[in-house]
Amino acid sequence: MNDFDLVRKNLFRRKLRAILMIVSILIAFMIFGVLAGFYRAFTAGEDRAAADRLITVNKINFTQPMPIAYFNRVRALDGVRQVTHANWFGGYYQDPKNFLMTLAIEPTTYFDVYRSEFDIPPEQLQAFVRDRGSAVIGESLAKKWGWKVGDRVPVASNIFTQRSGGHTWDFTIAGIVKGKAEHVDSNFMLFQYAYFDETRSFGKDTIGWMILQTNSPENNDRVAKAIDAMFANSTAETSTDTEKAFGKAFAAQFGNIALIVFLVVGAAFVTILMIVGNTMALSIRERTREIGVLKTLGFSGGRILRMVLGESVLLALLGGLPGLAIAALITMALRESLANIAPAFAVSPVVALQGIALMVALGLITGIIPALNAMRLKIAAALGRG
Repeated sequence: MNDFDLVRKNLFRRKLRAILMIVSILIAFMIFGVLAGFYRAFTAGEDRAAADRLITVNKINFTQPMPIAYFNRVRALDGVRQVTHANWFGGYYQDPKNFLMTLAIEPTTYFDVYRSEFDIPPEQLQAFVRDRGSAVIGESLAKKWGWKVGDRVPVASNIFTQRSGGHTWDFTIAGIVKGKAEHVDSNFMLFQYAYFDETRSFGKDTIGWMILQTNSPENNDRVAKAIDAMFANSTAETSTDTEKAFGKAFAAQFGNIALIVFLVVGAAFVTILMIVGNTMALSIRERTREIGVLKTLGFSGGRILRMVLGESVLLALLGGLPGLAIAALITMALRESLANIAPAFAVSPVVALQGIALMVALGLITGIIPALNAMRLKIAAALGRG
């Protein structure tokens, strides 16, 4: 019988107690996997943000529009390589529950600014530019609804109405956009701003925000200050920041996700530390005589220490790994319904590695004191207690 066999048998000598501890750890790591996966998905845009891209929005908040005239004025600024603009449409398909991330854009400049993220066949982009009543959709959205090039799709808005009084716009699918990397979200629909501005009943000649690309990230501060100074004291003052900073500010609108994850996971792990730590200490006290016998047979203090730590780490892994696996299944089940706010929702390899590191840390922390006590135990004292 080797040390691992002894560790395993000692762990399950009280089967019910071991199972209850494993279930407690499983629940904790299931919560960790789901929340950490959501946090990484929700903030993924911050990590992917291009260093040379800036976002300009209305200074009041990003839901307030700006005049379209700002577009050409920003375009003429020194240090700006390219600029585009977009409007939030608030679209849905057939039923308000079927939300679509739908934007009205200027097609040529938009795909120039985002050329590093998106790929669309040149002939499809040309068709999109030619037909003002057309739209392009992301690959994920096309797969979700089974749409293809040439399909006619009615999309309603929960914000805008047409001049005719209706809420629905009909678009012909001109192209399908693919993300150039796996993490790039392609769950969207884009259509032409010119058609949108011509047909909507209010808000004419206004845009939602501008996305600009500078000649170099070193020019970001200078360009941002120049834009905001240009429109200072106007009826629509602006706020310009890097794409990464804008992403953080946008995420903050939904609350401090990082703090929520930390508090929930922290509370769960503190509870688990107390439960497992006390249980391991009790287990070692119950086995005092056995530890004395092992030392009598020649087991060194260091070997006893490693066995007790191995037992606590094994316990954490037996609960933690299934917990992460269940979390992965939960994220897979919820990914489609959360695709619009957290498109990369999953237990990623990074989250899995963090979870495994936490399991090992949990095992070592809960086992270190009982292990030290077992290592220091004198043979005479151990056998005398029996």
